[in-house]
Amino acid sequence: MSASLQVSQKLQHQRQEQQQQQQQHHYESSCYLSSKSSVSKQSFTTVKTSTTRRQKTTVKTEKGQEVLKLSPLPKRAKRTYLAMEKDKEVIGYVVPVFRASHDVVRGLIEAQDETDTTEEGINYVAMRNLFVREAKEVMEVKVEKKTRTTHIRESAERIELNKTMEEWSEFRKKMNPDSLTHPPEFIVKPRGQTIWEGNTLKLHCTVAGWPKPRVVWYKNNVLIDAKAHPEKYTAESNYNMHSLEIKNCDFIDTAQYRASALNIKGEASSVATVVVKRFQEFEEAGPLPLKPHGFCSEHGVTFETTILDKFEVAFGAEGETLSLGCTVIVYPNVKNYQPEVIWCRNSVPLKPSKWVHTHWSGERATLTLVHLNKEDEGLYTLRVNTKSGFDTYSAYVFVRDAEVEVEGVPVAPLDVRCHDANKDYVVVTWKQPAVEGSSQILGYYIDRCEVGTHHWAQCNDVPVKYARFPVTGLVEGRSYVFRVRALNKAGVSRASRVSEAVVAMDPSDRARLRAGPSAPWTGIIKFTEEDSTVGVVPGDPSDVVVTEATKSYVVLAWKPPVQRGHEGVMYYIEKCISGTDTWQRVNTGMPVKSPRFALFDLAEDRSYSFRVRCCNSAGVSEASVATEEITVGDKLDLPSTPGNLVAIRNTDTSVVVIWGASKEVKQLVGYYIECSEVGTDVWMPCNNKPVKQTRFVCHGLTTGVNYVFRVKAVNAAGYSLSSTDSDAVVVQAAISVPGKPTGVTLLEALKDYMVLGWSAPAKDGGADIRGYFVDYRTVKGDVVGKWHEMNHQAVTTTSYKAEDLKENVFYQFQVRAMNMAGVSETSLHSAALECKEWTITVPGAPVGLHVLEVRDSSVVLLWKPPAFNGRTPVSGYYVDVKEASAGSGCWKAVHEKANRTQYIKVKGLKPGTAYVFRVRAQNLAGVGQTSAVLGPVLAQTCPGTKEIYVDVDDDGVISMVFECSEMSEGSEFIWSKNYQTITDTSRLTIINEGSKSRAIFNSLSMEDLGIFSCVVTNTEGVSSSYTLTEEGIKRLLDISYDKKFPVIPFKNEMAMELLEKGRVRFWTQVEKCTSACQVEYVFNDVILSHGKKYTMNFDQSTGIIEMFMDSLEVTDEGTFTFNLVDGKAKGATSLVLIGDEFRELQKKSEFERSEWVRKQGPHFVKYLDFTVTPECDVLLRCKIGNVRAETEIIWSKDSIEIAEDDEDGKKIEKQDGELTFNIGKWVNKQEKEKETERKRKEKEGKKRPAEEVPPPPRAKISKSDMGIYEVFLRDDRGKDKSTFNLTDAGYQAVMNELFSVIANSSSAVQVLSTEHGIILYSNVTYYHEEQRVGWLHKDAKIAASERVKSGVTGEQLWLQINEPTEKDKGKYTMDIFDGKDGVKRVFDLSGQAWEEAFEEFQRLKAAAIAERNRARVVGGLPDVVAIQQGKSLNLTGNVWGDPVPEVCWTKNEKELVSDDHYNLKFEHGKFASITIAAVSTVDSGKYALLVKNKYGTEAGEFTVSVYNPEEDEAE
Repeated sequence: MSASLQVSQKLQHQRQEQQQQQQQHHYESSCYLSSKSSVSKQSFTTVKTSTTRRQKTTVKTEKGQEVLKLSPLPKRAKRTYLAMEKDKEVIGYVVPVFRASHDVVRGLIEAQDETDTTEEGINYVAMRNLFVREAKEVMEVKVEKKTRTTHIRESAERIELNKTMEEWSEFRKKMNPDSLTHPPEFIVKPRGQTIWEGNTLKLHCTVAGWPKPRVVWYKNNVLIDAKAHPEKYTAESNYNMHSLEIKNCDFIDTAQYRASALNIKGEASSVATVVVKRFQEFEEAGPLPLKPHGFCSEHGVTFETTILDKFEVAFGAEGETLSLGCTVIVYPNVKNYQPEVIWCRNSVPLKPSKWVHTHWSGERATLTLVHLNKEDEGLYTLRVNTKSGFDTYSAYVFVRDAEVEVEGVPVAPLDVRCHDANKDYVVVTWKQPAVEGSSQILGYYIDRCEVGTHHWAQCNDVPVKYARFPVTGLVEGRSYVFRVRALNKAGVSRASRVSEAVVAMDPSDRARLRAGPSAPWTGIIKFTEEDSTVGVVPGDPSDVVVTEATKSYVVLAWKPPVQRGHEGVMYYIEKCISGTDTWQRVNTGMPVKSPRFALFDLAEDRSYSFRVRCCNSAGVSEASVATEEITVGDKLDLPSTPGNLVAIRNTDTSVVVIWGASKEVKQLVGYYIECSEVGTDVWMPCNNKPVKQTRFVCHGLTTGVNYVFRVKAVNAAGYSLSSTDSDAVVVQAAISVPGKPTGVTLLEALKDYMVLGWSAPAKDGGADIRGYFVDYRTVKGDVVGKWHEMNHQAVTTTSYKAEDLKENVFYQFQVRAMNMAGVSETSLHSAALECKEWTITVPGAPVGLHVLEVRDSSVVLLWKPPAFNGRTPVSGYYVDVKEASAGSGCWKAVHEKANRTQYIKVKGLKPGTAYVFRVRAQNLAGVGQTSAVLGPVLAQTCPGTKEIYVDVDDDGVISMVFECSEMSEGSEFIWSKNYQTITDTSRLTIINEGSKSRAIFNSLSMEDLGIFSCVVTNTEGVSSSYTLTEEGIKRLLDISYDKKFPVIPFKNEMAMELLEKGRVRFWTQVEKCTSACQVEYVFNDVILSHGKKYTMNFDQSTGIIEMFMDSLEVTDEGTFTFNLVDGKAKGATSLVLIGDEFRELQKKSEFERSEWVRKQGPHFVKYLDFTVTPECDVLLRCKIGNVRAETEIIWSKDSIEIAEDDEDGKKIEKQDGELTFNIGKWVNKQEKEKETERKRKEKEGKKRPAEEVPPPPRAKISKSDMGIYEVFLRDDRGKDKSTFNLTDAGYQAVMNELFSVIANSSSAVQVLSTEHGIILYSNVTYYHEEQRVGWLHKDAKIAASERVKSGVTGEQLWLQINEPTEKDKGKYTMDIFDGKDGVKRVFDLSGQAWEEAFEEFQRLKAAAIAERNRARVVGGLPDVVAIQQGKSLNLTGNVWGDPVPEVCWTKNEKELVSDDHYNLKFEHGKFASITIAAVSTVDSGKYALLVKNKYGTEAGEFTVSVYNPEEDEAE
């Protein structure tokens, strides 16, 4: 109890001393929150002690163990921890050194009570919390009791060990004499970097020296204790490669970092500057509250955030819509819990507006920028806050200017803002655009628009050059928006994006409204003036100052008077020219309400003083105190030229540019960066929104192109001069550390060593892999040991023999790759491998798997043989492939038979799909184990990929050419044959020129069969191959021979043609020739020359070679040749004219000459021939030429001349040198005359007598027209004759042509229904009796019968089907003979066509029956009957009808009844009679015989007239 009490008292005493110490001394601390890990915050303070010795306190723990605790430093050890410069500016911090033993205390305690933290500036908080240390545990010193024997034995062992160590030290000194030692030397120095805030960076260096130097890092000359701040710094030293990692950089991490290397021979150091930048414009970064990381007690989980499917650097144009998005996964998924998603631009949180739309679906965060403007350009950050921390992702968005409407005008200004708004005054500012156009910007126009209207009013008549303008004359209480347009010599730009709305009102009223508006803001405020009380003249204004002074305007500002009554005041401004006492009121007509006023139209370089008076209804105040004299002129100068610009490679499409800031600049707006391709004078903007930092990443560049850059500064006054152009830089990826090696496997094992293999990293970082380092550790069950370095010198192969291992012990191995940029991260460690001798018979696993020539559907896989072959040599390999996302059971063999080579081209891949590969070796014993899996490999052709192509130059030299646009510094072309590096230069000569490599064949032959490939080092696997086959080599040799011994190519071989007068033309044409080309004309080995018989011509512009001969003679039989010589190129073409061919040509020549002679007089241009017109007229035609008026033209038939007055003479016509004989012309004329006469008589109502009915028309051609027709031409110059034989074959040819015209003129078959049946018919232009017409039903010929008939009526061809039935349905074909195969017209009489036709037939048939059988009077009754009075009248009418009709007689439409006077009879159903006895005048009248049956009724009418002879005589 006493011991425990003493301990508790001591601890209490120590806590009191700690509190006193805290009051006297305060340590600045830093609290750093990682976005990925949870940091527990604990407090730590120094302890004040009264003694200089460290005290030991023994405490018993709950387990009964005694623990020693060391006291902290005494009070006198207190010191300042701030590093100061001479001007007392804090530049860093000194890490406090504690004197406690590091064997006892391993950590430093860091604490800060979260409840005591207050909101302070971020700089202050960062400095205050920088060096508070964390000690999560204190090493416990265990006190154990030992026996004396044990103590003596351990002492002896310790003495022996010390002795051994001393001996080893002496041995080392002998083996390493001082001459081998050397001071530290930096092989690779740390490189300065500039990064965005929130990112992590690494500084690397490589140091050589002996003994091995110790490297420490300093920040602004203050030692960095990485162990004290593991959450901020990580320092590593491996294989003479040293690195310092700075996590989640903040802007306070901007400093000079120095790496210092020290050994017994000396010290060396190297400095790198780190600049941490943030995008910040007019306001500080938005309030992004730091979230505690770690366990969330509210939900009982630790949230982990993963951002996938990230958006890349984006490019848009003004007016477009751009969307950015990421997939966010928060694990675990807690019901009803959603993270907080924040989007930021340049570290300023974005709020939803009409320009910005955000969306969170629960899995995907999307930001949509509607109608992009240059104001939207910047760094966009997605921040996901959870209750366990936060995660961020950022990428830059560039916005290009929209296309200008007029060439050469500037682009639109940007970022229009309103400041210092008052009752009738506001200051509008903007930023100048990046592109001025074809000339410098002359000024800007400012437009305003009242909210709620669409009318824009221009505020200034004269363009202003400053990017700042005071707008006056606003109406108090109204809201306005503004826009700006730029002007140069070419015209006016488009308007900028409108500003935010601003209200013209007093600032105090605006503040009051912001404090708490009573109703939603509508954009208009109405003011009512208070009733004036007793008038009080206001006091004079105070503090009148000139706030802005430019060439264009001067702005005054003042404070309102204290004494101004109960009503508002207004102001008058007065000016006075320097050197005079005259004050002139500026705004006499319109006093202003705002304590601001802009004066325009002042004389430049003149000095003025200004003063202000107040006024109200009571009067005008006294004048204020005048300002000092102000000279009108620009007070703001243009920025100075920025410093030299340095361009640094970054990625394949971007370059980092760094420049010196403008030294003399006020109110800097930012910088514009421009780039230009080398060799052009076209400058393009890299950013369309000015940036304030002096480092910028220019994206969107073309890979492999040389660019130069320049920068210019801009402020409100305008642009500075552009900086000097940077050095040209090729757009290529910068060098970085390589990726991780993969697939660490065991290749061979014996009792005390193992052979390891692995695959090279997929990415070499843009530099050659210089070697690999292997680490190992032992494994015993679930317990693993520490990692140890296996090799101190890098191995250059992808295999390593690990020696001095213990048999039957399990080991794990991991590998790192190294290039000139540093050491990569470690690979995944291997499985636990037992060191024991292999007894297996099959081969081991192949090693060194890698891929080349990755394309959309194929990839070339290469590997190396296994280190262990088994009992017999390896005889082949098997390759397996599967999609990366498929399961382990989805492996597929690439080939069936074993592949004897160590490479294979895998084909048939799916574009855009990732694959993994493995290889197995085979020997006589069987197939060995699989190699390490290679992949995933994405089957995708990289943009800009080029293939090897074969070139044959003009000298016949054959070469293979490969180009690469992605070469980096140190890249080389490596040529291989069958994927083995070519070392023998006897077959190939390789020449590299820039980004092109050419492999020239010294002497191509069949020895060069195989696959030639080329790989470009320090790239992302750029490679290609070309396979030379036997056919390909033969083709290339042929092309090479043609190039070595060129032949002049001919478009046409030599040809011959006959010309007028029987002249002969020999000609040919070459494809191309030079002006030096010469032609030699040869006949039977005799060179011909230009003369009387031969005429030569060579047109070098067209390549046509000609030779003319007047005629062909017997001696001209032989071979004609044209020999051409054009430099070293030669060509020849020949034409052989011998034997029958020559004699035939000679006859043709003579004929052509005789034809020429014939054409000297009247002659036939076209000889007599026939034609058939569409109207079926048969014409004999010929065309004549060279005729005169006196030329005789004679026609004859069968040698009998046709006279002009003959019937045939009227058929002859002559028009435009063409003679025509119309065989059927007279027939047509006669028919037309008779047809005209017939129609005239019918119109007159006369019936044609039978003899006037014309007979059927004569045929337009008949056998009577057969004969031999001749035409003779004759005058004093000569004669000519043409004959046409219209007999036999000639007549048949004419008739066939006529039949063809008739057949093709036939119309489509139509259907017509009659009372007898159905008629199918077609109309033709004309029909000839000799033409055959056939009808088919269902493709079978129709036989003529009484029921089915066919025929021709006039020009109508018909088929009549009487009494049709269902059997008559189907397809009908009319086949008209056309002299060849016949013309067919088809009609399908089925379906609706049949139903309609059959229904109409039945209707007409019924109507015909009714008409035939209806009752009617067929005769016997006269029209008029005249009878003498007293006589009897007897009339009989013949009646027809079936059934027998009913009969009655009427008189004057009244029915008569048979009686004594009228005797009516109807006999035999045919004869109806009426007898009137002793007629009298009363019986005169209109009588009718009415007959009627079911089919109809008819009346036979007649008139009876009774006369008295006596009365007639009397009259």
